[in-house]
Amino acid sequence: MMAAIAAAERGALVTLLEPNERLGKKINITGKGRCNVTNNCSVEELLAHVPHNGRFLYSAFSRFSSQDAMAFFEKLGAALKTERGNRVFPQSDSAFTITDTLRRRLQQLRVSWVQDRAMEVRQEEGHVVGVRGEKDTYPAEAVVLATGGVSYPGTGSTGDGYRIAAALGHTIVEPRGSLVPLESSDTCCGKMQGLALKNVELTVFNKKNKVIFKEFGEMLFTHFGVSGPLILSASAHLRNWEKEQYRLQIDLKPALDLPKLEARILRDLTEQHNRDYEKIIAGLVPSSMVGVMMEKLEIPEGLKAHSVTREQRRALVELLKKFPVPVTGPRPVREAIVTAGGVKVSEVQPSTMESKRVAGLYLAGELLDVDAYTGGFNLQIAWATGHTAGVSAAEEKER
Repeated sequence: MMAAIAAAERGALVTLLEPNERLGKKINITGKGRCNVTNNCSVEELLAHVPHNGRFLYSAFSRFSSQDAMAFFEKLGAALKTERGNRVFPQSDSAFTITDTLRRRLQQLRVSWVQDRAMEVRQEEGHVVGVRGEKDTYPAEAVVLATGGVSYPGTGSTGDGYRIAAALGHTIVEPRGSLVPLESSDTCCGKMQGLALKNVELTVFNKKNKVIFKEFGEMLFTHFGVSGPLILSASAHLRNWEKEQYRLQIDLKPALDLPKLEARILRDLTEQHNRDYEKIIAGLVPSSMVGVMMEKLEIPEGLKAHSVTREQRRALVELLKKFPVPVTGPRPVREAIVTAGGVKVSEVQPSTMESKRVAGLYLAGELLDVDAYTGGFNLQIAWATGHTAGVSAAEEKER
């Protein structure tokens, strides 16, 4: 949609092919339905949040920055607000504000929307001449391929773009999930299924005990392992599952250092010396976590507070500050928010998004081998590469 708008604003006659029954289906589920439009930061900060092939995006981000994206939507009537972490949302807290804004602009520019699925980009003598869809064939002087990745296939991201790009001679870096839940071999996760932890600190270590990721926020236990905002953010840093072993460590009491936490527990044990130790632990963690804590600490049922040893008390402190979760790998790519991998960026001109393999072909968004952390950065990649591709495609007929 951004590419179509950018091209039409520069006088191009644009046809938008979309297999879904409505435009912007995937945008509507972003940010839990609120749509984290972009991140209100500098170009260098944007690049710092793209862990793979970030420099490829320098030109597109410079041409259409976060501030440009915000100005674009606000000029069209979509009021925005900036929240914690410079995350930008519509003031309405509804993603439909963004999709409605894009649709209205497409209508104003008389962009023709056809509900059809692109099957093939046609070329003659190394230059695109059109697109073959399931229903019809569409002649064109330039084509923008912006089909998304393979995550959330129900929204239309079915991997068609990889197949089309590969048929035109492009190298496809194996798609994989990024911003994806993680699986664990620890049966304790299943026992705590549905438990959401808030205000915890997550640290991720590799097999050499090096810290890979550390952040404060929210997470969730599931039947397969762990999910939630902290886990999704962490997953983008875990890119070497074939060779690495990662483990998670949760600080359940980040506001208390070890001495203060131990003092708190000692006070509880003293003041409630006739209660079961289990009840003391229940005052420190959510109820669905108590049994797991008892199991990990190997506490016998019925142990009274006055019988708790120093070693047992310190073991509790240690577990509260360093609750371990081993992880075995990411969930399937179809469950990922973002697809990593895609068309090799060395085969695309960064200043125009034009293919180096086929003249008149432009590539944008998740189809490319770029992905970012959470916080509006992935949508900013979509806006910036789409805008650059659309502008460049409109200029094709002038060259």
